[in-house]
Amino acid sequence: MENPLKKIKEFNRNENFLKLVYFIENGVAKVLSLALLAIILIALGDLVFFISHDVLSQEPVGLFNKTIIELFGLFLNILIALELLENITAYLKKQVVQVELVLITALIAVARKIIIFDIDKKSSSDLMALGVAILCLSVGYAVVRLNRQKKN
Repeated sequence: MENPLKKIKEFNRNENFLKLVYFIENGVAKVLSLALLAIILIALGDLVFFISHDVLSQEPVGLFNKTIIELFGLFLNILIALELLENITAYLKKQVVQVELVLITALIAVARKIIIFDIDKKSSSDLMALGVAILCLSVGYAVVRLNRQKKN
């Protein structure tokens, strides 16, 4: 009989270990994709319910009162989820995390925070922090984009 430690060392030296890691990574990414698809469908159903119930059944003051900000928040939540799904599917296709997609997703998420920002409940320093986050993410995106253009 072979020594179990020798088998473990052999397993680590061979490509079998890398195949196992690749298999687990792909499995996790696929489970995340399915879970995210379920979340997107639930959020879409929530958006349709919100539009039909809150917007059409109530008499708004003006065209849309406060509900327009809530609507934008729901739309952007779905957009962010779709961007996350795109990140996962891009990873499954190329086995590389695409920094540009991650930065775009982060920009959308921070932009959502700014759009639904409630000045009555938050301080000006919260808004400034969001501004700094947008600036940093934009600079990062520009650097990645310029670097990619130089390579092409």
